[in-house]
Order: sequence, then structure tokens, then C-alpha cells
Amino acid sequence: MSIADLLLMELNTIEKIKQKNMDIIKALLKEFESEFNTTKKFMELVPVDKFDWAPHEKSMKMKSLASHIAELPGWVALAFTTDELDFATAPYEEKKVESNEDLLKLLTESYESGKAELEKAREEDFDKQWILRNGEQILGDLTKYEMMRIAFSQTTHHRAQLGVYLRLLNIPIPGSYGPSADDHNF
Repeated sequence: MSIADLLLMELNTIEKIKQKNMDIIKALLKEFESEFNTTKKFMELVPVDKFDWAPHEKSMKMKSLASHIAELPGWVALAFTTDELDFATAPYEEKKVESNEDLLKLLTESYESGKAELEKAREEDFDKQWILRNGEQILGDLTKYEMMRIAFSQTTHHRAQLGVYLRLLNIPIPGSYGPSADDHNF
């Protein structure tokens, strides 16, 4: 085999790796968009007159839960643009929302920022360290990929909580990954 043949093989291998990386990112972007579209359906249903309602004394208020769900897609951007979040120096502050329009705006802005960073990401970025802390206390020692997946999972988790809130208030639940008892569309 000639040096030219070896170089051509190496270039082909590099190209295949690049294509694989792009396939992973495309799949993540597709999933991200799907979760965004499902979450929009839930945000539209949050009853503003029940913003201060919670199903139990240990539960978050409706407004707090909905605003947290709406901001979570932005944590994808946080994962790729920072190396850590320290609650001791950057305490959590609930986003200000007063209406469904505010929730949808926050959700859209969060999604767009996360999507923009994910589109720029390279697979080698996924393995870089990302730390969640409260001062000296390490809450999570993660990779950027793991942090991004947590943002995806937290969206799903809290959206399901919101679905319970809506059900308890007799508000029809939209389908998420298929039909619901109220929404028979797939």
C-alpha cells in the first residue's frame, strides 16, 4: 500500500467520524425540537388564575413549576457555554412570568439559545467536564453531554408533574409521546 493510499484511508476514516458526529447532533436536535413542541402544548394550558396553586404543601406552585420548565431548554446552552454553575455565587432566581405568553416567550428563548449552542457543538465538546456546585459542595461532576441530557430529562420530568397538576384541575392533557386520555391524536 502506498502512502497516498494510507492518507486516503485516513481521510475517509476522518470523514466517517465527522458524519457520525453530525448524525448524533442531528438526532439530538430532532429530539430537542420534539420536546420543545410538546412542552409548548403544556405551557399554553397553564391556567394563570391558578399560578399560586399547588396540589400539596410540598409541591411547587404552578407558576414556579411552569417557569422552571420553560427555562430548562436554556440549560443546554449553559452546558456548552460554561464549565460550571455555582449556586453560591449565582443563586437561582425564578424567571418572571405573568401570562401564558410570558411562559411561551421564555420557553422559546430558552429553546433557541440551547438549539444554537447544540448546533455549534462538536462531539469532542460532549466529553468536557461540567460541574454543578453550591460553593465547595459538588452537586454534580458531569460531562457537558450528561448536563445536556439532564436538561432534556428534567424537561420531561417536570412536564409530567405539570400534567398531574393540569389533570387535578380537570384541564385536558395533550399527548406527549402518543395519545392521552384527552387527546387521541398520535
